Amino acid sequence: MTSATFKPIVYLKENCPFCLKVRLFLLESGLASDVETRDFVPDSEHEKKIRAELQPHLDKVSFPSAQLEPGRYVTESDDIVAFLAAKAGRDPAGMTVYRNYVDGVFAMSMKLWKENQELKKAASAA
Repeated sequence: MTSATFKPIVYLKENCPFCLKVRLFLLESGLASDVETRDFVPDSEHEKKIRAELQPHLDKVSFPSAQLEPGRYVTESDDIVAFLAAKAGRDPAGMTVYRNYVDGVFAMSMKLWKENQELKKAASAA
């Protein structure tokens, strides 16, 4: 497979807020058909196979993950979006649905997650 025919591969876990961010970008940008998406359900046999596939290429397997170019693997949703946006000449800042998710639901869920982590830390120290 040459880079001229290579199709980026994104690995997306069901119910993952970071994975949903990548999926929304792909759909709203019109790039979904330019990327191979490998979806899976957490704790499934399919996830085990995907983790085994990614493990040799990543320090730590997490999701979303992507092979953006032959041999180039990344795990950060922002890095995946930035690479694909630059490659396609798209600006995520101008995408209404993507921005509404990132600035709204996603931002709130991250705030609540951080607050929960702090509460757990405080409870374990008490």
